[in-house]
Order: sequence, then C-alpha cells, then structure tokens
Amino acid sequence: MKRLVILGAPGSGKGSQCKWITKDYDVPHISTGDILRKNIADGTALGVEAKSYMDKGELVPSELVIALLKARLDEEDCKAKGFLLDGFPRTVEQAESLDEYLKENGISLDRVVNIEVPDEEIMARALNRRTCSNPACKEIYNLRDNAPQVENVCDKCGSALFVRDDDNEATVSKRLEVYHTQTEPLIKYYSEQGKLSTVVGQVLLEDTIKLVKAELEK
Repeated sequence: MKRLVILGAPGSGKGSQCKWITKDYDVPHISTGDILRKNIADGTALGVEAKSYMDKGELVPSELVIALLKARLDEEDCKAKGFLLDGFPRTVEQAESLDEYLKENGISLDRVVNIEVPDEEIMARALNRRTCSNPACKEIYNLRDNAPQVENVCDKCGSALFVRDDDNEATVSKRLEVYHTQTEPLIKYYSEQGKLSTVVGQVLLEDTIKLVKAELEK
C-alpha cells in the first residue's frame, strides 16, 4: 500500500505518470480535476460554480475541493489500497487540511513526487494536446511528440479526439501564474517534511517514468 501525491505545473505530465503508478502499485488514482469535470458534465451546482473558475484558469475554492476529496478518501478502496493524489493539494492551506485529515485517520503520506518542466515546454504541450473523448479511455496525445495515427482519432479505442476548453494560450498562461504563486510553495512545504522527490520531466515519457520509479522505490 502506498499513499502518494504527485505535484507539478498544469501540463507537466502528471496524468501520464499517474497511469502507470496506478497500475504498477495498484492504488486508486484520485484526480480532483476528474471529480470536478464530472460535476461539470453532470451539471451539478458545484460543477457550474467550479467551471466559472476553471475556464479562467483560476483555482476552485479550497472548501469545495476539500469536501469532495475527503468523501473520496473515505471510500473502501482508498482505505484498503492507499491512494495517488493528482491535482491536490494545490495550496499550502489544502496541504495542511490534508495533513489534518491523515492525522485524524492515523495515516501519513509515503512520498510526494514533483515533476519539473519549464513553462515554455508546458505551453507547447498544452497547445498541441488532444484528448480521447471516450470516458473509459481518456488517452492523451500530443501532435508534436505523440500524434495519433489517424488525425483526430484515438489509436486505442477509435473515439474522436478533442481540445480541452482550457488548452489555449491565455488560460495556460494564467494557470502557470497561479501555479507559481499558490502551488509552487508546496515544494518547500513537503521538502521540509522530508517527503519530496523532484524529477526533471524528460522528452520521452518512458525516461520520466524510470526516474519517478526510482524515487518511489527508495
């Protein structure tokens, strides 16, 4: 069982790392982004409110995210297998709330992995990103480095690919600004706890995976 957090700027490749970590370590992948997007798709009151923040590249208020996250961590699969948090915490305040929840439940984080990628590379990735529209697949492509064999068609399931609403230059720039001011302080926060490992994101996904795996095995 492992209890993990993965950090990094939006577009640094956290999602790609989470796929293999979830499979290899058999831990539930908890993506606050997925939880919020489901609420948006379902048209819930929370989803409507969250969308107004996400479309502007701003963070969804902590109290909304924390309530959803705690409910998810209380489910049986997380209690039995641990978890991999992706997209949470995003602020020191959220990290402190998470630590309080973990302490109340008599558990703690094993490792926090930070994926480091330059801003200009993140911008290029976002503008070239295409995502599978099949909820059961959600494969991610990059037109520059990992293009689908058939334009706008997923290699794995044949579903149409789409551009996320927030994959545009203005929103990505805002997201990076928010990351540097509000989320980046988590690097110091977890480093002071002795739980942080920083991995420099590589051009090839496989190379980054090797570096992350080495950190998780320490």
